Amino acid sequence: MSDFLLELRCEEIPARMQAGARAELEKLFRREMDASGVAVGELTVWSTPRRLALIARELPEATEAVSEEAKGPPVGAPDQAVDGFCRKNGVTRDDLEVRDVKGRETYFAVKNIPGRAMSDLLAEAIPAIIRDFSWPKSMRWGAASLSTESLRWVRPLSGIVAMLGSDVVKCEVDEFVSGRYTKGHRFHSRGLIEISDADTYAGNLREANVIVDHEERAAIIRKGAMKAAEAAGLKLVEDEGLVVENAGLTEWPVPLLGRFDEDFLGVPPEVIQLTARVNQKYFVCEDADGKLADAFICTANIEAVDPAVVVDGNRKVLAARLSDARFFWELDKKTPLEEHAKKLERITFHEKLGTVADKVERVAKLARWLVEEGIVGSNPTPATKSSVRPEPVEGRDGEAGQVRTSTSSARTVEELADLAEQAARLCKADLVTEMVGEFPELQGLMGGYYARAEGLPDEVADAIRDHYKPVGQGDNVPTAPLTVAVSLADKLDTMFSFFSVELYPTGSKDPFALRRAMLGIIATVLQSKLRVPITQIARAHYDLADGPLAWFLDFLDERLKVQQREAGVRHDLIDAVFALGGEDDLVRLLARVHALQAFIETDNGTNLLAGYKRAANILKKEEWDANAELSYTPEPAEKALIDALDVAEPQAATAIEAEDFAAAMSALASLRAPIDAFFEEVTVNDDDANKRNARLDLLARFRAAVHNVADFSKIEG
Repeated sequence: MSDFLLELRCEEIPARMQAGARAELEKLFRREMDASGVAVGELTVWSTPRRLALIARELPEATEAVSEEAKGPPVGAPDQAVDGFCRKNGVTRDDLEVRDVKGRETYFAVKNIPGRAMSDLLAEAIPAIIRDFSWPKSMRWGAASLSTESLRWVRPLSGIVAMLGSDVVKCEVDEFVSGRYTKGHRFHSRGLIEISDADTYAGNLREANVIVDHEERAAIIRKGAMKAAEAAGLKLVEDEGLVVENAGLTEWPVPLLGRFDEDFLGVPPEVIQLTARVNQKYFVCEDADGKLADAFICTANIEAVDPAVVVDGNRKVLAARLSDARFFWELDKKTPLEEHAKKLERITFHEKLGTVADKVERVAKLARWLVEEGIVGSNPTPATKSSVRPEPVEGRDGEAGQVRTSTSSARTVEELADLAEQAARLCKADLVTEMVGEFPELQGLMGGYYARAEGLPDEVADAIRDHYKPVGQGDNVPTAPLTVAVSLADKLDTMFSFFSVELYPTGSKDPFALRRAMLGIIATVLQSKLRVPITQIARAHYDLADGPLAWFLDFLDERLKVQQREAGVRHDLIDAVFALGGEDDLVRLLARVHALQAFIETDNGTNLLAGYKRAANILKKEEWDANAELSYTPEPAEKALIDALDVAEPQAATAIEAEDFAAAMSALASLRAPIDAFFEEVTVNDDDANKRNARLDLLARFRAAVHNVADFSKIEG
């Protein structure tokens, strides 16, 4: 048994591609070994900016000889069939053996495959791995690049190390010949480094100032950045993605803390952090009060003689970037958001749906309507057109990462509607600002800052800032009335607009992020317990036809099941309530689902479900839809079920009307004993047609009574 080492050295591999490259190298190596019949255990795969490395432990010295055989056509079969069998198995007719199979002579192809030295297998596998390697982007180089058949790699390949034990695995890929020599750090190491075997590889490189293990480099950056911040009396703003990226940019990481001009702190903190992160790959820090500090942490790739020189160089580059950001900030503030918003007429939202300005107009009208109708800005029950006093809400203020609690002053519905419309008309205005043009991820956030700087009401600024929320799972869900109105109107408009032109998400394709928008709608509605008449909005505001509306409700059902899965709500119970039709009030729907789930998990619920399914199966088998007249004296069990239905049906209907779904389930529970007794004591398929028809009708009535609460046919179990 021997350990195998493969290093593929090249110019700088982009940090974002390294994780995928490690996975690709492992996949291709396993593919080649599997094809040769070699069992491979756990592999070690490393990456630095200038190399990919793989170590496979305890590979056999050679593969064992094997004999393979394949059963072919019988003797006497057409020549075409026999020749095809030979070609498929790589043999000639003379190589075929004839054996008796159940009294019939049959051809067999037998191939004896001799064992092969592992070094020979690896020598064939390495070129195949390199040539089949898939990169998101790759290039050709040198004179050979004139041919489309030339080698492609992410950056020019510069060397191959291939060792089995202490021996070199000889192979050649274009002009590159494998060997035992590699190179160390670009600045801290000179000349070639000889590798003895896989065990000494990482140590040899460490002596040459290369930490080949990407996870070890990440740990050094993580701890070093935190230590540098603490030494300056600051707290590191943790950013794991930035840790991984810096680990992919360095072979010998050295975190260093520097300072920038305090005047830059007049720029919104998110802008500073994003400028440092995106443009320079720097970490930022906070002071003891949790505010952004005038400090950054860069990750050098050298052990500098004078670290201050490195820090100063990085400070100058960051200062230039922050100067640009400050210029954008000051320039954007000179133009009111209302003026910025006029430029939205130049931006196409979708060719079938007009411009962003058209979308803003729709959102503004819908946001106003949501407030005027008392759907947003009041208690869950319909509001009167009087004063509305929003509940205290939590939201981020102008400082990054800060949370504030504010209570809006009492406003009339008309005042709140005016503010909702104003916020909606301005919510997309920052899309045309210089800052969002530079950093698209700041859309909404910058609009909030500009609104506050302009002197607009805080509620309007907050609504502009947060109207995209929730963006994804785990994101904060808006609760401030004004923000809810604009956020909900924006997402509803996106959904209904695309569905109105029949642009639906299909399979894995969702180019307009409608799944995310729907989950945002659901989360917002449920968080604030809003009674949103979805069907009414679809028809009255978007003239949604029956077909697209049906698609929409199915899509709502699907996304609701996804959203509720983590809450432990059964998907089949959501289907059971949705199947009743006409239910688009998510708060009421989930209340019914929760009551149904609690009921189904009881003995009464389980047994009633069994009785329902038995009744439904009988009715389905009989294709029963008649309505017979009862013209005989029912048996006691029939009479008991009739009496129970007479009581349960109005009780359930009254409870549902009052949205007391637990009481509705309780009414259904009263049917459990009578339906059990009915099936035990009554023969449904009686020879007397009159009795048979009446009993089928009674079962149909029982099914209908259950369906008034939920469609039990959708319930599993």
